[in-house]
Amino acid sequence: MSHAHIPRQGLFLIAAIALFWGLNWPIMKIALSELSVWQFRSLCLAGGAIGMFTIARARGLSLAVPRGHWGRLVLLSLFNCTTWNILSAYGLTQLPAGRASILSYTMPLWTTLLSVWFLHERFTRRTAVALALGVAGLALLIGEDLVVLRSAPVGALCMLAAAFFWAIGIVLMKRLPPGMHMVPFTAWMFLIGGAPVFVALFVFQGLPLPAISTPAWLAVWYNILVAFLFCYWAFLRLVEMLPATLTGISSLIVPVVGVFSGMVMLHERPGWHEFLALALIVGALGAVLLVPRPAGRAASGPIRTPAGE
Repeated sequence: MSHAHIPRQGLFLIAAIALFWGLNWPIMKIALSELSVWQFRSLCLAGGAIGMFTIARARGLSLAVPRGHWGRLVLLSLFNCTTWNILSAYGLTQLPAGRASILSYTMPLWTTLLSVWFLHERFTRRTAVALALGVAGLALLIGEDLVVLRSAPVGALCMLAAAFFWAIGIVLMKRLPPGMHMVPFTAWMFLIGGAPVFVALFVFQGLPLPAISTPAWLAVWYNILVAFLFCYWAFLRLVEMLPATLTGISSLIVPVVGVFSGMVMLHERPGWHEFLALALIVGALGAVLLVPRPAGRAASGPIRTPAGE
């Protein structure tokens, strides 16, 4: 596949997201071993919102939401932030980091299905092959849990639901662009999307937070500074700047990094089921995303929106 039509910034963001989000799966495990899902996600979302608003003000960017866009901002925040953060964190408490990352990054598969339905994209033979491979990989992962009872099936279902809702969020962003710069948009998304999480924290657990170890605090700060302030912005920027199929490329290598970083950091030992499922899912995503560039015809360029750089 030719990369000639992908901006240099896009290539950098794809590589950085793959590395930093991939490493974050075992890092999140460290934080969630001492904090509840509500505590951990509240810290990340609050820190991310404060950080993004600060960056926006420092850069002189307007924080104003375009007239008539509040409804879509709430909708985009719900699907791109709230559901993903709660479901993925809870699923991670039930599953090894490697398997959780594999299941969560089936997102491009669901994005393809939803794009056919909502954006009226063609359902091709390539798409059918990809779906068959993806379903086989998912069945292998979930089936092992149900038969061998080594992991909680609820955790797998949470990760699949997180991926599905994230896919809805991406399709909605294509259908309903936020119409504002990505930095203030991300700040508002963290604040609005985090509101249900903050309420749940006070209702179910309250404050203050428990005393946690230095490794757990380092994991929290990694999430705030890297996974949220940088990676979340970077992925939304890719959704904004590239066609949908190219956007999905950014997630292809993330579960691979997640699996092997879990092996190194948490001494997890994935078996042949995980490796075969990973190969099937990557094959499924590759069949959908790695579309040859038509000869003699320019590929679709970056999507240009008012948000810009």
